[in-house]
Amino acid sequence: MRIVSGTHKGRRITPDKSFKARPTTDFAKENLFNVLNNIVDIEELSVLDLFGGTGGISYEFASRGAEKVICVELNHRHFAFIQKTVQELGLDQILPIKSDVFRFVKSCRQKFDMIFADPPFDLKTLNTIPDLIFEKELLNEKGTLIVEHGSKNDFSSHPNFTEKRTYGSVNFSFFEYK
Repeated sequence: MRIVSGTHKGRRITPDKSFKARPTTDFAKENLFNVLNNIVDIEELSVLDLFGGTGGISYEFASRGAEKVICVELNHRHFAFIQKTVQELGLDQILPIKSDVFRFVKSCRQKFDMIFADPPFDLKTLNTIPDLIFEKELLNEKGTLIVEHGSKNDFSSHPNFTEKRTYGSVNFSFFEYK
């Protein structure tokens, strides 16, 4: 896994082999951020990264200059890895939080410009994530929610769905207020 662009471009991040997380592939991440670069100014964003895993998406946003990134991860080993990596890279704008994502979202009082969720593809409640984000009003008015998911999930009938991008086996569904 590597950081694709920004101040830490090319930096390799290597979690140990026992990690259970499925990091977003470099190919999918590079394509996602090419899309984002055309629709938002990343340097001005406040970002919420849900199901942080290895922290790869948080590092990418921070490397590209996002103002603030909150990275939520429940697994103790993954959380510790994210904390260590944030410190090693000096990415002070990333705040790792060890919490269950659903509990965090239900109690969160902040609003974000961008929310990225990369849950386990077999998570039974994966399809509820967009509803929960919009019910809790966690996005700023022109904010975007991106959910990474497998091919079995279809969000196209969700009222806030705007588009889906597919890169190999990785799917990104985009949502905004309409």
